[in-house]
Amino acid sequence: MIEPPAGIAPDAPSPVDAVNALEQLGSIPVKGRAPKTGYTRDEFGPAWADVDRNGCDTRNDILARDLTDETYKPGTNDCVVATGRLADKYTGTIITFTRGQDTSSDVQIDHIVPLSDAWQKGAQQLNADQRKEFANDPLNLMAADGPTNGAKGDKDAATWLPPNNAFRCEYVARQTAVKAKYSLWVTKAEHDAIAGLLGSCR
Repeated sequence: MIEPPAGIAPDAPSPVDAVNALEQLGSIPVKGRAPKTGYTRDEFGPAWADVDRNGCDTRNDILARDLTDETYKPGTNDCVVATGRLADKYTGTIITFTRGQDTSSDVQIDHIVPLSDAWQKGAQQLNADQRKEFANDPLNLMAADGPTNGAKGDKDAATWLPPNNAFRCEYVARQTAVKAKYSLWVTKAEHDAIAGLLGSCR
């Protein structure tokens, strides 16, 4: 792993990345939030589809990507993650993951841009395949502390930011990249919150 330059938090974008994210933000339309009418999770396809056809569903792909020291459920061709450790970016803590009825939810897979938020900011205009891609795009997914992810819900950057300050720059830069990729928009309050954060990352 390349060490970040002095004075830059390990999870923060470099100054160049922050500038690029600000430029990208400038290309995203600013509009009001559309009604939530018609939104259901099903509008984004089946939960955790195997969109890359590697034999593993998206949840396990992201767990395998984001956890360390992971072990796999026997007989699943190293697909279903059984245990591991998560350096949780939202809280800055280490979480031990154990697959099970009462423990799996300790680590959840967060949509960095929530599906409901996306629906109200342009995803209604995407076709079914594009929405399925959005819901399973690794750029928009991250393993996270379950309770913190639950507290986030479908809030945007104007109303929720990670408790871990060191991750906030990367978080809004990722949101910006996702919204640009899928031609979504931001509200004025959201735009200003993201711009203010990225301005402080330089």
